[in-house]
Amino acid sequence: MVKHITCTVCPLSCDVVLELGENDEILNLTGNKCARGKNYATKEHTAPERTLTTIVKARGGIHPLLPVRTNQPIPKGMLKEGMLATSKIVVDAPVTMGDVIVENFLNLGVDLVASRDL
Repeated sequence: MVKHITCTVCPLSCDVVLELGENDEILNLTGNKCARGKNYATKEHTAPERTLTTIVKARGGIHPLLPVRTNQPIPKGMLKEGMLATSKIVVDAPVTMGDVIVENFLNLGVDLVASRDL
């Protein structure tokens, strides 16, 4: 089986081709122009991650919503759970960009942080 992954590490956007075995293991990897592309494609195939970027409700500020994000990527399969969890969060102003809104978000060892001042 062959799987194509477009690398997003740099502006080259390499088309990395993975040849997969019966158990989805990577037999061969081609198309990357640098080692970072190889690492990205391998991780994207075995354990894809994304940075969760969303909003939470805010009280007492000039805006009713505060943009937030995880300070590190989380497993892609946890994004929906993360969105549901953030829908229940309400923060009180003032908030400074970078403030930790939730420590150890979803018990993943990452923090949910403010993306702007409020």
